[in-house]
Amino acid sequence: MTRAERTANLAGVVVPFVGVLISIVLLWSRWVDGADLALLAGFYLLTAVGVTVGFHRLLTHRSFQTHPRVERAFAILGSLAVEGSVLDWVADHRKHHAHADEEGDPHSPHVGHGSGLAGLWYAHAGWLTKTQGQADWKRYAGELYDDPKMRRVGKRFPLWVALTLLLPTFAGFALHGWTLEGAIRGYVWGGLVRIFLVHHVTWSVNSVCHFFGRRRFAIDDYSTNVAWLAIPSLGESWHHNHHAFPRSARHGLRWYEIDLSALIIAGLERLGLAWNVVRIAPERQALRLESDKSAAARA
Repeated sequence: MTRAERTANLAGVVVPFVGVLISIVLLWSRWVDGADLALLAGFYLLTAVGVTVGFHRLLTHRSFQTHPRVERAFAILGSLAVEGSVLDWVADHRKHHAHADEEGDPHSPHVGHGSGLAGLWYAHAGWLTKTQGQADWKRYAGELYDDPKMRRVGKRFPLWVALTLLLPTFAGFALHGWTLEGAIRGYVWGGLVRIFLVHHVTWSVNSVCHFFGRRRFAIDDYSTNVAWLAIPSLGESWHHNHHAFPRSARHGLRWYEIDLSALIIAGLERLGLAWNVVRIAPERQALRLESDKSAAARA
């Protein structure tokens, strides 16, 4: 790709966020203030954790164990992000790992959908109209499918969508003096804008983190680590590390790789709500790197 093409692709991800920031500036004190941004941040963190810790590290990769009720609570939190039902999300992501950047990957920017901007767009959002939710539950999420309570959480996805909009609407109604304007502001900033941001950050892991960034291990896909996305993605953008060690509860494998989701899991462990947390020892990481270098030298 040319530098201009790369810049255009990156702009497609960054510009919407800039638009939100400009809206905040233009509307400040009229239709957005500190209370609205607190709602946005609070619901963003709550639902993003539901995706990163719940849907991804717990339910998809079993990076740690917890009580069944905590599992279902995380499944509900993840559902509030409006990224599909828990069974759909887990099955799609396991299928992604089974066929990463090969035929069968639900959202690779490199397979079957053109290259450059076309492939990046497909991985970011285009796949949602083509392959999202098509992975076989019984094959890719069998233990969740066999759990009637988890299946019930999945079937109630429309309820979680309604709840994720009603909760910030009511919170805005209360924070702004029980007014209709307050309810609308809660609905917009704590609901719609928050869902928009969570979606684009999650989709950026699918697209940007298989296109730009740095690589450390000699693995067979195109996954990358993208440092600037680490904080909004709560550590998910250390995606190359994750593909090298999929079951690791920590994706930021080095001390400077910020991983807020891993810190949350560590906090749950201290509270006795998480155990058998999967960690990759530095020695194992070093061994993998040496093995990769040896394989490259032989090639």
